[in-house]
Amino acid sequence: MTRRLTEVAKKARVSEATVSRVLNGREGVSDATRTAVLTALDVLGYERPTKLRGERARLVGLVLPELQNPIFPALAEVVTGSLAQRGFTPALCARTIGGVSEMDYVEMLLDHQVSGVIFAGGLYALADAKHDHYRRLTDRGLPVVLVNAGVDELGFPTVSTDDAVAVEQAYGHLRSLGHERVGLVLGPEDHVPSRRKLAAMVAAAGWAGQPEETENVARSSFSMEGARVAASKLIDRGVTGIVCASDVLALGTIRAARRMGRRVPEDVSVVGFDDSAFMTCTDPPLTTVRQPIETMGQAAVDLLVTQIEGVGVTTDELLFEPELVVRGSTAPVPGR
Repeated sequence: MTRRLTEVAKKARVSEATVSRVLNGREGVSDATRTAVLTALDVLGYERPTKLRGERARLVGLVLPELQNPIFPALAEVVTGSLAQRGFTPALCARTIGGVSEMDYVEMLLDHQVSGVIFAGGLYALADAKHDHYRRLTDRGLPVVLVNAGVDELGFPTVSTDDAVAVEQAYGHLRSLGHERVGLVLGPEDHVPSRRKLAAMVAAAGWAGQPEETENVARSSFSMEGARVAASKLIDRGVTGIVCASDVLALGTIRAARRMGRRVPEDVSVVGFDDSAFMTCTDPPLTTVRQPIETMGQAAVDLLVTQIEGVGVTTDELLFEPELVVRGSTAPVPGR
């Protein structure tokens, strides 16, 4: 008990006597101090006293698919900073292969009486996907916001980059440089943004019913090695311009071209997606479509906090327009 008081007091930056007053439900403690103590208790993993368990902490979960892709730490920085400014304590939950699953994270967050959860990632598209843990959040009336992961049947407010505009920008750029064979390196089938990018390319390139619809599309896990294998197939088929679903996939595509003896951008032009950190420092600097991560992260927090405060929000998806950033990984087709 003494150890718990000491740790909670240190975390909440109050005295042990104050922690004791809060836990025993005594008067003489401000609402702000009481909230700080309860949040510290939750963050440290201690159970609340029985009489306090019905109250939610000012704790918000941010569930990410990974941290290796620089775009997710960038989103986390925006969201956690915004939450802290609103008086909430962020709990960062990053999934890993063979590690804690999203379902397990949801259970942990529910045990800690979180005030709400923000999910990012987009792996929700398959019709037979298990959505039970999301429905548990709905059943409890817990505020939730999705980032780049909209699924109509879940009914959660969603903040997304407009993938159709992103593809139009990237495809239009490559076509303006004279590339007639343009391909796509996408994420898995159940990745919502990748599915949207494919639909946009079908519309922009007129692929509907054409062989190119499958021949010029390769799928990969979101890793450079997976992208290298996928992009190699497209380059073998004579594709000279490649649009990728992330900057990580674009870097793997550049690696594929070089291993096959092709030059970037002289022989193969590559466009990424995200404009994550250090893309100006790659060789060559990456042409990419920039996601407005700061604006989207702020919007996600606004939607969540509004729900927490008991105000209804629209479940219509909020789409944010991306921006094409032209650098050195794209160039005109030789002879043009």
